[in-house]
Amino acid sequence: MLRLSRYQWTVLFAAWLGWGFDIFDGILFNYVAPNCVPTLLGLTIGSPEAKSATLFWTGVLTAILLVGWAVGGVIFGQVADRIGRTKTLLLTMLLYALGTASCALAPNIGVLILFRVVASLGIGGEWAAGASMVAEVVPETSRVEAGALLYTSAPTGLFLATFVNYQIAGVLLPGNPETSWRIVFLCGLIPAAAAFIVRLFVKEPELWQKTASIAAPPTVRELFNRENLPLTISGFLMAVTALVTWWSSNSFIPVVSTGLAQTFAKAQNFDKAATLALVEHWKVLATTSFNMGGLIGTLLTVPAAKYLGRKAMFSLYFALSAVSMLVTFGLDMPPETRLYMYFFIGLTVFGVFGSFTYYLPELFPTRIRATGSGFCYNIGRLVAAPGPFLVGYIASQGVSSALGTLFWIGFVPIVGLCFMPWVIETKGRAIGN
Repeated sequence: MLRLSRYQWTVLFAAWLGWGFDIFDGILFNYVAPNCVPTLLGLTIGSPEAKSATLFWTGVLTAILLVGWAVGGVIFGQVADRIGRTKTLLLTMLLYALGTASCALAPNIGVLILFRVVASLGIGGEWAAGASMVAEVVPETSRVEAGALLYTSAPTGLFLATFVNYQIAGVLLPGNPETSWRIVFLCGLIPAAAAFIVRLFVKEPELWQKTASIAAPPTVRELFNRENLPLTISGFLMAVTALVTWWSSNSFIPVVSTGLAQTFAKAQNFDKAATLALVEHWKVLATTSFNMGGLIGTLLTVPAAKYLGRKAMFSLYFALSAVSMLVTFGLDMPPETRLYMYFFIGLTVFGVFGSFTYYLPELFPTRIRATGSGFCYNIGRLVAAPGPFLVGYIASQGVSSALGTLFWIGFVPIVGLCFMPWVIETKGRAIGN
């Protein structure tokens, strides 16, 4: 049971909004890609050329997003340790809101990439500031629960992205796909309003203020000294395993569900309107299954971490992640059943991320907490970046190729299990100066 004061709940809610809208803005492109990419390339939406281009450019844009995310995470992690958690949270929220909304004005792919890079810097920087702020404000006895609760905003952000895209592309403008994606991107401005909640009601954590007043600003180089290197290795190995698996699978949920729906509709001789309706319905089905599993899986990290310990928790989630991926993409099953199976991928592949909001802040001391957490959580995206690109390239050859590639991604968590000897257990560790 969380025993938080009113102000501590306010801090948690502010960070919850920041991370939820972070995910919301970051994933919007994946929903609109089947309409956005052909429009910007002058291709007919739904044509074979458009499908191939969409799969390829989804991989490219996702890889670019991850690189910008990694850079933003490292930069703003240091910023948060230098100027404060609250100021950095506000700055990054405004940055990704404006970057995402600007995508609505893109006249071509090149400009779209530029705006996505701007948004990615803010998206990457927000996490370290919010996670550090919550870890330093809530009581020691509530840190695990507060951290997991903070991450429930991620599936909530995905739910919101699914809802917004469906309402605009599937309900309000079903016959105007060339324009609907621009309206969806404009919704990226919503976080700018939420940022004012942070500005008005949240102050800097006292623990950070006390440490910052007497300690020199941290540098990334310090993460590799004798004292901090084992901590950095531990956090990085767990984060990179989870990131590669998540991004290689989640990035293509809309594209895979679209391809399965179009193939099914063609076999059933659906007309264009019925096909578009089925595409939007199956995108909602797949993402909802994934997000619902992620929400439950995030909350289950609480008992797993508190009773089994952090190391055993990671082992359990990685093992089950491998099983869920290999079964979903390795067995022959009806397309709609395969989309429902995304629930189990969400439960494991997505759910494990509920632990990073408390595990990484536990690893590092206050002075370098945001720098270390931001580096470990985000630099792994540089390693993860080729994943979506390669999946996108292979998927451009057809949906069956995408499913085969995603099956092999299921072996990534097995590699993660081999990293366990280097993982540092933080169960029972108090956050100190």
